Amino acid sequence: MSAALEYPLPEHDPFDRAVGLLGGERHLGRRVSGPMDVHDVILEGMPSSAAVCLFAELDHLKVDRAMENAVGFSLRTFQRRRGAPERMLTREQGGKLWLFAEILALASDVLGTQDAAERWLETPAIALERHRPLDLLATPAGTEMVRDLLGRMRTGVYT
Repeated sequence: MSAALEYPLPEHDPFDRAVGLLGGERHLGRRVSGPMDVHDVILEGMPSSAAVCLFAELDHLKVDRAMENAVGFSLRTFQRRRGAPERMLTREQGGKLWLFAEILALASDVLGTQDAAERWLETPAIALERHRPLDLLATPAGTEMVRDLLGRMRTGVYT
């Protein structure tokens, strides 16, 4: 993980880990302890600094590809946002950023480490008709398929 991390990431709870990946209270501007808090943060506008924080934590995923597929903005847009961390994401961008953090946290929980989760997101999966999970995060339907597969993997039923 990146040396830029300024807060501990919870090891076991995927929800808390997703919040931590986004910078926690420091970057989200409030305490986030449940789905309603996430909803409110997205509606009010998630700070760009949460995206900067999340993408700084990626070790194996290519940041530009993860941003394009999972969050829906380009590397150039991200670079502009990095220069203005107080700027708010749109509701759509904030929602997609949350879903990406949530999927990454869930995959880390299921696979044991964030390193394994990032590698899995980049690898075509037979259970996803040989699509890479990261590519499927571009749509709500694809995200649901990835979430469903992770749930099946957790219980040992992933065919």
